Amino acid sequence: MLVPAQTIIDAAVRRGDGVAAFNAITLEHVEGVVAGAEAAGLPVVVQISQNCVRFHGGRVRPLAAAAAAAAADSTVPVALHLDHVEDEELLWQAADAGFGSVMYDASRLPYADNVAATRAAAEWAHRHDIWLEAELGEVGGKDGAHAPGVRTDPLEAAAFVADTGVDALAVAVGSSHAMTTRTASLDHDLISRLRDAVPVPLVLHGSSGVPDDQLRAAVAHGMVKINVGTALNIAFTDAVRATGLDRSDPRRYLAPARDAIAATVTHLLGVLSTK
Repeated sequence: MLVPAQTIIDAAVRRGDGVAAFNAITLEHVEGVVAGAEAAGLPVVVQISQNCVRFHGGRVRPLAAAAAAAAADSTVPVALHLDHVEDEELLWQAADAGFGSVMYDASRLPYADNVAATRAAAEWAHRHDIWLEAELGEVGGKDGAHAPGVRTDPLEAAAFVADTGVDALAVAVGSSHAMTTRTASLDHDLISRLRDAVPVPLVLHGSSGVPDDQLRAAVAHGMVKINVGTALNIAFTDAVRATGLDRSDPRRYLAPARDAIAATVTHLLGVLSTK
């Protein structure tokens, strides 16, 4: 069933669980994420990023419509989230394209400009019943605030949330985008301090590089939404390579790739859940 991300996240906060949010690039990604969630019997968030929209020729609606249909047919709650939006034109398409939540990313801007742009985005989102996530600074992999050694300050995070009115905050606690090895070490004491300082759910970006035990500890210390992208792409491409790439029929390698995504999703949902 298709539900707003806020419904899934609010329930996780009440349970003390984490929510996995998986970035999709193709329909096979979407189908794999939904199948993995159904196998786990747990809710999930499907994310489509601005980079993914760019890959699809700048058109968000085709994949979003397919994802919404897959969510509607699912036996578990599935939310549709528009991720890392920097383009206001894309933000304004979110409601009509079926998204119940958006991550608006003005983190490349100076702090005051980030606050102003994010506040405007949050005001627009709330007028359209959309839940809005944001972040103070860039996530690792972009040489920004989530690069090694850089961390979110709890007092600044609290001020940012108060000044922008966002519904969730992505914070820098030791993870990094696009990691292909699971070697990240998170600052769990900082996660606890951020949880105590910030009145909205905390979001971990770059979770593909975080080991299972670190993810469990992050949730225990207050992290709620856990974003995963690269791990799915690794599972997908490894499965494709293992088939030997039969050139006559793409289904011969897309099917195992989709199954590999589903297995990865089922595993990570189990890691994050107290069910």
